[in-house]
Amino acid sequence: MEGLKNKVVVCTGAGRRDGLGAEIVRRLAAEGCRIVITDLGQPDALLDSGDIGVTDEMEAVATQIRTLGAECISVACDVRRQADVEKLFAAASEAFGQVDILVNNAGVGYLMRGFQEVSVQEWQLVLDVNLTGAFLCTQHAAAKMIESGNGGRIINIASQAAKSGFPHLAAYVASKHGLVGLTRSNAIELAEHGITVNAVCPNHVTTGLGAKQNAYYSKLRGQTMEEFMAAMRDRIPLGRPGLPADTAAAVAFLASDDARYITGEAMNVSGGEEMH
Repeated sequence: MEGLKNKVVVCTGAGRRDGLGAEIVRRLAAEGCRIVITDLGQPDALLDSGDIGVTDEMEAVATQIRTLGAECISVACDVRRQADVEKLFAAASEAFGQVDILVNNAGVGYLMRGFQEVSVQEWQLVLDVNLTGAFLCTQHAAAKMIESGNGGRIINIASQAAKSGFPHLAAYVASKHGLVGLTRSNAIELAEHGITVNAVCPNHVTTGLGAKQNAYYSKLRGQTMEEFMAAMRDRIPLGRPGLPADTAAAVAFLASDDARYITGEAMNVSGGEEMH
């Protein structure tokens, strides 16, 4: 990919070894980027501990990135809190002097239950992380990019759920539809500064979160895990669920100079399962 060498990337939700964010930063590091990994860093009473990149795991991901020959720091940040987001971008600037690429990857997708059973607290948590977090990080990243005068790339990790509805995921679907709306609005406003804003919409990816979704929906439908996965493969034209590397490749493309004339898009990475 052209134009990525030495670019500074901030990627949220990247502190899990086998998570989507970790794969995204590995790909960008391989393209020559300098990396800022961020995740919550510590347990949170409202969040499933299995979906939090704690400080030690964040640093383990950062160490792996450094073995690829890339510069990398890890910074704990709760994207729901403006003060934390301010500290994140201050740390990125102090370490590398600039911010060129933001990947809004932090998200909550494990709260699966019937719509009538969703509490206001659960609804608010999902929107706070998935949508408000992206809003806050985009504001601060855009300010750094505008100050530098060099433009930039903002890439939001949305979902197939940003295009289609799914049962028992009302808050998640609403937040991801909202993220595409934020992408389009920001693309219009930030274009004059040479900043492109796009979203990537993967279908199902079996990370740790994906495994929880598999278990939940196979039980909901009265299927074995094997039956559930076979049905998933059957409805995807390319015959398999998504891989973290598929999404990471799309992010690398949108971050590169090859995508300089693309903005406001919500790119499906779904093996043909989602076509609008």
